[in-house]
Amino acid sequence: MSRSALFLDRDGVINADHGYVFRIADFEPLPGVFAALRLAAARGYALIVITNQSGIGRGYFSQADYDMLEAHMRRLFADEGIAFTGIYHCPHRPDAGCDCRKPRPGMFLRAACEHGIDLGRSVMVGDKPSDAEAARAAGVGTIALVTPDRGLREIVAALPVQD
Repeated sequence: MSRSALFLDRDGVINADHGYVFRIADFEPLPGVFAALRLAAARGYALIVITNQSGIGRGYFSQADYDMLEAHMRRLFADEGIAFTGIYHCPHRPDAGCDCRKPRPGMFLRAACEHGIDLGRSVMVGDKPSDAEAARAAGVGTIALVTPDRGLREIVAALPVQD
């Protein structure tokens, strides 16, 4: 049985975007993110993070640095009653030609395959046009970009309950 997902970009949607965020001390959840994700989960959405992390490919930080921050993020959100179904990242530079870097749809397609996600009934929340382009290319049914006037909390509040 397929289910709906709430796909989320990380930097700028879940946490403040301070450039290349890879240190635990620099990871700052945005206001309202915990409540928004608890609501999305209660409404039946699998929570899946889809994030470009080209700082790895550029040599700004290591895969181990990224892994430590991801583990910290999982613990921090678990302490708030939130479990991510999956967290996918592209470590490649923009010129690598991979299929996973947004605006390409690879991370969405992989997540859908691995977790039985119905992309057409799913939602992507991002903060950049490349997030929307990747979601559109993957066939995600609803796409929203956060703005200064409309954050994750407002977007999730408008989502329907899933079966």
